[in-house]
Amino acid sequence: MNSLEASIRNTKTKGDVNALREKGEVPAIVYGGTEENQKVSLSKKKVKFLIEQENFLSNIISLNINGETIKVLPREVGYDVLTDDPIHIDFLRITKGAKIIIEIPVKFINNEKSPGLKRGGVLNIVRRKVELKCASENVPNELIVDLEGLEIGTSIKISSITLPENVTPTIQGRDFVVATVAAPTVFKEPEKPAEEGAEGAEGAAGTEGAEGTEGTTGEAAAKEGGEKAPEGEKGKEEQKKDQKAPAEKK
Repeated sequence: MNSLEASIRNTKTKGDVNALREKGEVPAIVYGGTEENQKVSLSKKKVKFLIEQENFLSNIISLNINGETIKVLPREVGYDVLTDDPIHIDFLRITKGAKIIIEIPVKFINNEKSPGLKRGGVLNIVRRKVELKCASENVPNELIVDLEGLEIGTSIKISSITLPENVTPTIQGRDFVVATVAAPTVFKEPEKPAEEGAEGAEGAAGTEGAEGTEGTTGEAAAKEGGEKAPEGEKGKEEQKKDQKAPAEKK
C-alpha cells in the first residue's frame, strides 16, 4: 500500500490556493464517512510519482495527516491544462461497510503459455477495465486473467475471473465478455489476372505487328508505285518515238 504525508491547510481564497501551488504543494480534500470534509495539502513531487505508477485511481493510499493515519481512495485528479501537473485531488475516506462503485483494471498473465497465441492468435481485449461495486475496505487493485491453456476461439467472460468476496460487477443479468483469443488476421493481396495481362500484352504486340506490317506494305506499295511511274513515262516516250519514226523516214 502506498502512503503520502499530508498537512492540514487553512486556505480560504483562490489566491491562498494558488500560493500553495507555487510552493510545490497540491491542495486536496478528504471526504466520506461520518466525519467532516478535511482540507489537506500534499507534496506535488510525491503525488506525481504515484500518479505515474499504474492504477492510481484504484489503489488505496495510507494518508498520514499530522500523525494520524487514515486510508483513502483517490477519486478524482484535476490537472493543469498547460503543464499537465496535478492541481487538486479528491480522496474518499475508507469506512467499513460503505459501498462504492469503481473501475478496476484487468491484467492478463501467462501469454506465453497460451497455445492459441503461440500459433499466431491475437488477444482481443474488449474491456481493459471493469466497473465493480464493492466495500470500500475491500477494493481489488486489479483483476487477473490467466491465459494459460487458452486456444484460438476462446471467449474470456466475467464469470471466469475470480472476484473478491462481496465484490460484484455493476453489469448484471449477463455474462459479458472481457477478452477473446481471436484467429490471426491475414491480409491477402488480390491476385493479378495473369492470363488477362498476357492476353493484353499479346494483343498489343499483335496490333503493333499488324500496324508495322500494314506500314511496310504501304511503303512497299508506294515504292513499287514510285518505281513503276518512271517506267510508265519511259514507255510513253518510247511509244511516241516509235510513232514518229515512220514520219521521219518519209
